[in-house]
Amino acid sequence: MGSDSAWPGAKPGRYARLSVEDTGCGMPDDVRVRIFEPFFTTKGVGAGTGLGLSTAFGIVEQSGGHIEVASEPGRGTRFHVFLPASADAPAAGGRVPAKSVLPSGRETILLVEDERAVRDLTAMVLRKAGYAVVEAGGAEEAIQVHAAAVPPVDLLLTDVVMAGPSGRELAEELGGVAPGLDVIYMSGYPDDAVLRHGLTSSDVEFLHKPFTREALLQKVRGVLDRSRNVRPAAAQARQVLA
Repeated sequence: MGSDSAWPGAKPGRYARLSVEDTGCGMPDDVRVRIFEPFFTTKGVGAGTGLGLSTAFGIVEQSGGHIEVASEPGRGTRFHVFLPASADAPAAGGRVPAKSVLPSGRETILLVEDERAVRDLTAMVLRKAGYAVVEAGGAEEAIQVHAAAVPPVDLLLTDVVMAGPSGRELAEELGGVAPGLDVIYMSGYPDDAVLRHGLTSSDVEFLHKPFTREALLQKVRGVLDRSRNVRPAAAQARQVLA
């Protein structure tokens, strides 16, 4: 493949390399040598600005890095992005800092999410943390899953905006048969859309999508632990009143 491998002015040191390669149509040399020029594009009029690669090159260069490209018509293109390695990064074979321990549990969680990819990923994270997870793609299915769940569901983790009944309506329905059921709502919609479904972040447990694994597990563990502490106190209060 034709390539740009020379790197004038490269500073000695350690670099991280990110490589991306395709098996597409490739580029002839006269195109390859110009791809980082601002406003250069092979697309038709109105189909591209010619700024994408030049912007990427500028960002990498400002970070002290470099991009190498190799391409050949009919064989594809390969990019190597070199960025200076952090001075704090462990050397090869060196000790890697211990990962923080994430919250875990053994409770049963009913996960309700109409986007399959999001539901699969969320369920995987929860199961890896030790939780038993039962899933549903909507409110009506969730009601059936909840009724059949053994052991009973400890926590409802539900999307707010779904086709059919909303997450709030689902929580109210399940609350009628399982009083005190813990609920965490999640949504990627703006706050005003969530408000239209009768929710505010101040009066419910809420996760904004997209959320990290850490945020999810900390929220779930926090809600379950608070519930565990509140219920014995409430039971004791009822006994005193009786």
